[in-house]
Amino acid sequence: MAFGRGRGNKRTSTSSYASTITMVIFVALCVFGVWMLSSNSVIPPQITQGSTRTAVAETERSDVSVSSNGNDEPEPTKQESDEQPPFEDNPGKLPDDAVKSEDEQRKSAKEKSETTSSTTQKQETQQHDDKLSEEKEKDNGKEKETVQENEEGQMKKVVKEFEKEQKQQRDEDAGTQPKGTQGQEQGQGKELPDVEQGNKQGQDVEQGTNKGQEQDSNTDVTFTDATKQEQPMETGQGDTSENSKNEENGQPEEQNSGNEETGQQNEEKTAVSEENGKEEKSMKDENGQQEEHTTAEDESGNKEEESTSKDENTEQQEERKDEKRHEGSEASGFGSGIPKESAESQKSWKSQATESKDEKQRQTSESNTVESIMDGNAWVLCNATAGTDYIPCLDNEEAIMKLRSRRHFEHRERHCPEDPPTCLVPLPEGYKESIKWPESRDKIWYHNVPHTKLAEVKGHQNWVKVTGEFLTFPGGGTQFIHGALHYIDFLQQSLKNIAWGKRTRVILDVGCGVASFGGFLFERDVIAMSLAPKDEHEAQVQFALERKIPAISAVMGSKRLPFPSRVFDLIHCARCRVPWHNEGGMLLLELNRMLRPGGYFVWSATPVYQKLEEDVQIWKEMSALTKSLCWELVTINKDKLNGVGAAIYQKPVTNECYEKRKHNKPPLCKNNDDANAAWYVPLQACMHKVPTNVVERGSKWPVNWPRRLQTPPYWLNSSQMGIYGKPAPRDFTTDYEHWKHVVSKVYMNEIGISWSNVRNVMDMRAVYGGFAAALKDLQVWVMNVVNINSPDTLPIIYERGLFGIYHDWCESFSTYPRSYDLLHADHLFSKLRTRCNLVPVMAEVDRIVRPGGKLIVRDESNVIREVENMLKSLHWDVHLTFSKHQEGILSAQKGFWRPETSQ
Repeated sequence: MAFGRGRGNKRTSTSSYASTITMVIFVALCVFGVWMLSSNSVIPPQITQGSTRTAVAETERSDVSVSSNGNDEPEPTKQESDEQPPFEDNPGKLPDDAVKSEDEQRKSAKEKSETTSSTTQKQETQQHDDKLSEEKEKDNGKEKETVQENEEGQMKKVVKEFEKEQKQQRDEDAGTQPKGTQGQEQGQGKELPDVEQGNKQGQDVEQGTNKGQEQDSNTDVTFTDATKQEQPMETGQGDTSENSKNEENGQPEEQNSGNEETGQQNEEKTAVSEENGKEEKSMKDENGQQEEHTTAEDESGNKEEESTSKDENTEQQEERKDEKRHEGSEASGFGSGIPKESAESQKSWKSQATESKDEKQRQTSESNTVESIMDGNAWVLCNATAGTDYIPCLDNEEAIMKLRSRRHFEHRERHCPEDPPTCLVPLPEGYKESIKWPESRDKIWYHNVPHTKLAEVKGHQNWVKVTGEFLTFPGGGTQFIHGALHYIDFLQQSLKNIAWGKRTRVILDVGCGVASFGGFLFERDVIAMSLAPKDEHEAQVQFALERKIPAISAVMGSKRLPFPSRVFDLIHCARCRVPWHNEGGMLLLELNRMLRPGGYFVWSATPVYQKLEEDVQIWKEMSALTKSLCWELVTINKDKLNGVGAAIYQKPVTNECYEKRKHNKPPLCKNNDDANAAWYVPLQACMHKVPTNVVERGSKWPVNWPRRLQTPPYWLNSSQMGIYGKPAPRDFTTDYEHWKHVVSKVYMNEIGISWSNVRNVMDMRAVYGGFAAALKDLQVWVMNVVNINSPDTLPIIYERGLFGIYHDWCESFSTYPRSYDLLHADHLFSKLRTRCNLVPVMAEVDRIVRPGGKLIVRDESNVIREVENMLKSLHWDVHLTFSKHQEGILSAQKGFWRPETSQ
């Protein structure tokens, strides 16, 4: 880099001297021409700044037009024409020889005319040779370009979109730079008058040689699978001359001198650069970026005017910047170039780690690269009792054996290994790529989840049956033998205000079984977070995930579930066998914590409609408990077809009932009890008050779906700093627009993903849920994961009609192997590497993703390279890696490879 700058300074000095000589020659020619037309000796008038700029602008526009043709092979750029002198505009005074005596002028003009004629002839000869060479090379390269055109077309689009996003990123950064450097960045994204635009184009085309070389050091592009070779996407702009380097240094008068030796040298450099057609194209793609770095240093006079303008119109310029960035996002598939999280946002947003004071201390270590595990510690198969269904934090036999009690189902809760495993989970014998949605809702491959116990126990209740090489799901369950859709409509008829898909959008299904209820709610525009423990009902959650229905392995035991407070519109329990009435109603109080004020609890269990002694006793205790919680029993209705009944309760929207209770049982929680703390937080038999402040979350019901998806929550106020440094409501909207453009411009068509094969999606680092919101019109569901050390934005995700979960990626996720079709990680790994080793994280990624599934990573360039190396060691097929300006993107696909050795 330093070497490149040294060369640039030397060329600037030489070019300045050459420009001065050239100006002298030009003036002399003008004097001679005027003398020939008239017998009087007249001093030629000073060339005006505007006229010369106009000529330069017109010529440069012509060059840009030629280079922007529809073909992939760029056209050679002309440096000079017969109609334009080979130098830039000079706004300074005339040189001294312009006022010499007539005899001296004639003599000087005659000598310099001969010199100029010779120089021009040499330059024209050189240009002719260059053109012949370029045309020959173009003919030879056309066949190669034609062969590779289809393979590289989509990748090039991705690269261009990524470059645009980086340009937008630098626009954002320019607003916070010191005043001394802001001038260079300020021109980005703004239109210039034609005269200045033309002058800038001339400067930027010529200064590309050195800048292009410097930028090349930040570029690391690898196309695999599609092209099978590395292709650098940026090089120095060698097809242009060096003449305008001096303008960047603020020396306009010295620019316009030169000599024929310098001109020939520049022509030779141009010829060498033009031999590389691909480099030339990359450099022309960068011309737009190079243009915008020279505006402030154009001329000393312009610099003063620009400085004054900036001081007077700071606010207007900032507004125009924001507008221009938004316009840029319209054209850029990578969106508006959202900046990194601001430091200020950390002060106004609590993290889940802060909220959950009982979070255990974890020893952190520097991330090891894949080389460290390949040195005598290569990938091996896990040797766990759970075999192909291994979930590290739920199958930790050593920790489970040490438990003092299992009374509260502690053995079904998370107990993560002290050292996260780096082994790989084997595939079931005969495993096949999963069946596509919606066919998967009715049947799955038996060998993918080879468990028959549930079919033997629950087959008569239409849970699951074995049919040849398939496991089939008739769509029923214990409470809806005749189909889930009939049962869903029965609930709607029982209480019109449920309004599936409008008022009620996000629900929690406790004790979900094989999740048929949640699977059919998609037809009513409702998403269900289904959960059930990994228990004697073998693989019920695994069945749900293989059916492409959202579900997690969890139990209501001794700790809070990993969800925020007051987020679910409705909570459902169909014969879930949870002892709600025990332990002072502790489990029902956990539902009360998560249920939105005004939300409903649907209890469809035998105590509601059967008269057995045990059922009658449970109903009596539940009635007393729900009354003490101030839940109103809205309706009890019975479904004659299925022979079941459902009781529907509603949570209060005020604290009036709490204050009027005769007995303070269950008691109200203390004021300092944080209802949102949910990561390894023990359950308490207390009840949180309902928010009453109109600007507090939970005091109002969200707007109806789907409008709530794009509407900033009412409790986000402009005085609160958003994650990306803007006022929170504006931050929310910007994030949504960003991901809509990224998804539509890049992810849909140009990153190697067949969306017909994608159903189960996880956003490993969701912020506002913008990525999931952008996928609304696809037949997919997205598990939004908010990291415990990140700002707690999960309530926002629920408020907009999406769902998610808290998690720490230094631990294993509570799901079965081979659960997801697509994982998306936006700037996740660079944040994790300061806390935990990336090798176990990548082993966890490999465990969660199905064979044939995809991973998209957007992160810092050095992290992208590290992730790429690990994925290749795992035998993943890396489709695309691209890095530019310390940012990169990666797309990869998991295969069927498994190591031969075990632990």
